[in-house]
Amino acid sequence: MALHAPNILLPLHASPYVVSMARSSSHSYRALVFAVAVVALLAAGDASGLGFDIHHRYSPVVQRWAEERGHASLRWPADAAVQGSPAYYSALSRHDHALFVRRRLAQGDDLLTFADGNATFELDGSLHYAEVAVGTPNTTFLVALDTGSDLFWVPCDCKQCAPITNVTGQGGPDLRPYNPAQSSTSKTVTCDHGLCEQPNACVTRNSSCPYTVQYVSDNTSSSGVLVEDVLYLTRERGAVASTAVQAPVVFGCGQVQTGAFLNGAAADGLMGLGMDKLSVPSILASSGLVKSDSFSMCFSRDGIGRINFGDTGSRDQAETPFVVRRTLPTYNISVTSMDVGSSTLPVGFSAVVDSGTSFTYLNDPAYTAFTTSFNSQVSERRANFNSGGSNSSTFEYCYHLRSDQTTVDLPVVSLTTKGGAVFPVTLPVVPIFAQLSNGEVKIDRPKSWNKYH
Repeated sequence: MALHAPNILLPLHASPYVVSMARSSSHSYRALVFAVAVVALLAAGDASGLGFDIHHRYSPVVQRWAEERGHASLRWPADAAVQGSPAYYSALSRHDHALFVRRRLAQGDDLLTFADGNATFELDGSLHYAEVAVGTPNTTFLVALDTGSDLFWVPCDCKQCAPITNVTGQGGPDLRPYNPAQSSTSKTVTCDHGLCEQPNACVTRNSSCPYTVQYVSDNTSSSGVLVEDVLYLTRERGAVASTAVQAPVVFGCGQVQTGAFLNGAAADGLMGLGMDKLSVPSILASSGLVKSDSFSMCFSRDGIGRINFGDTGSRDQAETPFVVRRTLPTYNISVTSMDVGSSTLPVGFSAVVDSGTSFTYLNDPAYTAFTTSFNSQVSERRANFNSGGSNSSTFEYCYHLRSDQTTVDLPVVSLTTKGGAVFPVTLPVVPIFAQLSNGEVKIDRPKSWNKYH
């Protein structure tokens, strides 16, 4: 989709709402299971209908019915406990959990996250990172999380990688490049491997499979060879919570990085979370480590979030279907209308949900419709930062604030998507600090403008 670079922003990545990426037709049944016995009785004096008495399978009525017909008595799972006591409800819970497991309805027991924790962190103004560990002995990496690409790669056998000394020693993990030769669990991914996507670039079938990923930002790429090693994960919930999992995954040994990767963005690697079979969510699902080919991420306003694999969401969570293209599939959604304050704009468009992009971009006519409506409902005076030169602003719609002003009244913005789900935009503006120096406007651009995607 060709994107028109807008000059107003909707930073949807700041939303505190959970985003669940369900990537296949797998279903999770999140309903309380009731086992009942139904006894149908014909209403003798009423020929107009049929009446039903519904009894629980462990009720006295059903037990008498079973005994009269020679069936084994149905024992209540909490029979030995006093009804209403903690032991009574604990017994019922154990019974229900065992029943769910037998019926493959266990909720969240296969939920996976990284061994170092499921926390994510917003750094560089917009990118979200998580600590991951691979190899034996393990090596820790602080990788950017990107739903707009597929490959997981880390700096490795570096020929041209970003210096990580400016990250190490600032309270974070001890960062160092991955070395396949020093990991006892590392394996070469050859050109005849099912996940090798560039076999034509190989010299022989037994050669190491090369990879090259070009990103949207100018001259930004990662290249190297594919390797296989263990990714350290842990179970998140249920009876198996905190169980360690060593998941074999294929990822990139990133030998050469260019562009934004040399200037601080994803300096220690990137985890692509896209739909391709090479992405970590796809590998975890295909290996059976999670039942659902899905994951969820939550980004809060304070920059701290979380990520889980195998998460299928909850019943009270809004959802919209992905519009998946056959070639280069992405998390593409359909927006059917926008609400801006008192106005509803019936302008539909498609958009890619991409955690690696700083801002939300709109094409026309959606861009013009949105900005016109938003501007008409803002009382602050427009600022003109587009006079040309090095200090011009990227944004068309900017507003002056008084030096003593602490609040701004903004129209409430939300997006209605295919299926009717409404997603609020929690902060549809970005602060830009300006000061006058010798009559010239100086603009301090947010660090998030140094984005890679």
